[in-house]
Amino acid sequence: MNRRKFLGASAAAAAGLVFSPNLRAETASLPAAPQPVAQRKIPRWRGFNLTELAGGNPGQRFKKSDFEWMQEWGFDFARLPMSYWTWSSVKNWMQIDEKALAPVDEAVEWGREFGIHVNLNFHRIPGYCVNGREKEPELLFDSPRSSMEKALAASVHHWQTFARRYKGIASDRLSFDLFNEPPFMADQSRYVEIIRTLVGAIREIDPQRLIVVDGADIGQTPVMGVVDLGLVQSTRGYLPKMVSHYTATWVPANEFESTESPVWPMVDKHGVRWDREKLRAELIAKWEPLTKLGVPVHVGEWGCFTRTPHPAMLGWMSDLLALWKEAGWGWSMWNLRGGFGVVDSERADVQYENFRGHKLDRKLLELIRAN
Repeated sequence: MNRRKFLGASAAAAAGLVFSPNLRAETASLPAAPQPVAQRKIPRWRGFNLTELAGGNPGQRFKKSDFEWMQEWGFDFARLPMSYWTWSSVKNWMQIDEKALAPVDEAVEWGREFGIHVNLNFHRIPGYCVNGREKEPELLFDSPRSSMEKALAASVHHWQTFARRYKGIASDRLSFDLFNEPPFMADQSRYVEIIRTLVGAIREIDPQRLIVVDGADIGQTPVMGVVDLGLVQSTRGYLPKMVSHYTATWVPANEFESTESPVWPMVDKHGVRWDREKLRAELIAKWEPLTKLGVPVHVGEWGCFTRTPHPAMLGWMSDLLALWKEAGWGWSMWNLRGGFGVVDSERADVQYENFRGHKLDRKLLELIRAN
């Protein structure tokens, strides 16, 4: 399955919002220019996205063997992109079946057992998903205020449920990633409002929880308006899409820089050469205003679809990994098993190694282990 197909309480003062009994969020004034605070430090976590709950199909569970393999290979991070459809539904956002969270409990425990940091992410949150957002009854962005308030209130309810459930687990073991890949936006004021609300709601229950927020514009742009909250910001590693998503049918045609068979380095249809320095400009330099303030950055997703020729993929990845290592950024590959992964990716030009009944791309594994 491709990655896009997976595709009333009081908030704390830091949120800048108050929830009345009818669950309507009333926006207080947001600080015009948040001042930097002492930022939390994080290890250079490296690992994988485990995607069993990303599609929102009840009954799915994570695999203990994924945690075993990650430990064996020397990785220490598992991002779990999850759809709220797994434990709730569009029919009643405020009703949560906590029994349906048992697979999440298992994953958190396996993280403890195997020394893997677990990062819980809402791939689909009430009112928004990077794909199929029209399936939501009310929208978190770009809709009438009453609709956005309902979606935000429901999102608070879901995150507070998680905050209560996992309170007491140390942040070196468990973190929350608010939601996956917010939309492209002309300005970030609505997104800042959402972040402040959700962070305040979580911290009202669990003040010490480590919280991650995805960059704006599908994770590609830093969010300067929340530097005072002491958050980790999550970026992406999919550029250029002419390499990372070659022939991927779920990517709009206008997002491809070229449709030629990928090589690396590569010149796009506009004559722009993509190489390590172009990647530095697009994926590292844009985040420097944030990192200069000490805000930690982590690459929440990156990877390469199975149709890209293996040599081009490995060359592109070598440059990405070198840049992130130089910057001190950890990363989480999409995915471990499947079309973007190191196991069972079904590439036509790879001589796979038999690994406990699975097809292992040894060259890819050794490349990422070294970086």
